[in-house]
Amino acid sequence: MAAQGEIGVRCGDRFVGYPELFANALRATRGFSELGVGAGDRVALLLRNSIEFLEASIATVPLGAGAVPINWHWRSEEIAHVLADSGASALVMHAGLAPSVEGAVPEGVAVVAVEDGGARAPLGAHSWEAWMSSLEPWQEAPESAPTSIIYTSGTTGKPKGVVRVPADEEKREQTRALLAEIFQLGEGERTVIPAPMYHTAPNVYALAAALAGMDMTIMQRFDAEEFLRIVSTHGVTVVQMVPTMFVRMLALPDAVRDSYDLSSLRWVVHAAAPCPPDVKRAMIEWLGPIVAEYYGGTETGPVTFCTSKEWLEHPGTVGRPLPRAEIRILDEDGRELPPGEPGEVYMWLDVWPDFTYANDEAKRRSVERDGLVSCGDIGYLDDDGFLYLNDRRSDMVISGGVNIYPAEIEACLLALEGVRDCAVFGIPDEEFGEALAAHVELDDGARLEEDEVRDHVRRRLAAYKTPRTVRFDAALPREDSGKIFKRRLREPYWADRERAI
Repeated sequence: MAAQGEIGVRCGDRFVGYPELFANALRATRGFSELGVGAGDRVALLLRNSIEFLEASIATVPLGAGAVPINWHWRSEEIAHVLADSGASALVMHAGLAPSVEGAVPEGVAVVAVEDGGARAPLGAHSWEAWMSSLEPWQEAPESAPTSIIYTSGTTGKPKGVVRVPADEEKREQTRALLAEIFQLGEGERTVIPAPMYHTAPNVYALAAALAGMDMTIMQRFDAEEFLRIVSTHGVTVVQMVPTMFVRMLALPDAVRDSYDLSSLRWVVHAAAPCPPDVKRAMIEWLGPIVAEYYGGTETGPVTFCTSKEWLEHPGTVGRPLPRAEIRILDEDGRELPPGEPGEVYMWLDVWPDFTYANDEAKRRSVERDGLVSCGDIGYLDDDGFLYLNDRRSDMVISGGVNIYPAEIEACLLALEGVRDCAVFGIPDEEFGEALAAHVELDDGARLEEDEVRDHVRRRLAAYKTPRTVRFDAALPREDSGKIFKRRLREPYWADRERAI
């Protein structure tokens, strides 16, 4: 347990001060070296949120290697692809995830397993605990901030690894300054990591916070009331979140929300998905004008930013370009579109290090136009230069030749009393090509009929945006962050059909 006032990292019932955490990381550095990991090599991390996740990530830096976090919810085939595509020399995993990697680990890849839930290291793997206890810390201190190779996949194709091109010290310093400003990172700040660290933003945030020596609580999985307890107990000052977490916190009874002291919070920044306007407004009313937002991608880093005040003046925006950032909205032929007209969002921030895709330079070239990069989002700029997102290009539904953006319909449904969460997507339709389906998760004790859902949408949006199919699920499939696995809902509808899902 932590001594009174001690700064470090806690997760569950464990606490590690920073001197011990960095010493552990340097032990792992020596261990990786003895396993043959060197400059340019990759170490894959199939780990739940944990202190070991931080230690293993930092451990790759002195060797000039790169950490490759893997979404531990992925299936064996997806994991096998990342291990092979990244050319990982070693894999650090939670022992309880062994069934997910059975038959997925290429020959010659060393495996180190962290005990969890009583599960022990599988046959042929090193035990993290025993391995670490036998090692002396690496003697050379890290020379630069840790960077991870994040594998990102949308709704189509196999996961693709975003490999950051090495940057010079000037650009690294500019990047650090940018992140410190957006996240409000710095000595004396206290934070909590509520989202999975295999995702880009939580990964970057957690590593940057550790290097800044900030007191940090890592949540193993997000729970709305537990989050409030952590903020209240540990005096959290700054945090990065996603909109789904807002929805879950707002769903708590008023008496529960009011029972926690959140006065220490001075900065809540969110990203990763469009935030329904009703949800954003409710969060600002609850916490005050401390809710900020940025938008970007794994490939581009943050590109836009907006404060609470700017958002209230431009409801629904994800912000306007940061200094030295450029955004253009282009049609399918690459022509720039005027304000108010949606198209594909192309962007770049010139202080962010360039990237390529692992083993796929052609894919890297395919997402670029005139020095700007698309992450697959559809949106538009208003007359004041603020960006609004319609949806992901891959999530867009084309029904009878009309483009429909599910995110707009999901935001509408979340305003319906009794709806906890929902997912809207396209399903096969013989006449129109695609029709809309909505899968809805209700609040405990709530009851709704399919027609009530349709009527709610029909009264607020154009008739063609009304879901034809409505299904009520006891629990939608989710990641730890609460983000819905929309692909898993969509797959059964498109089985045996010639369409990428």
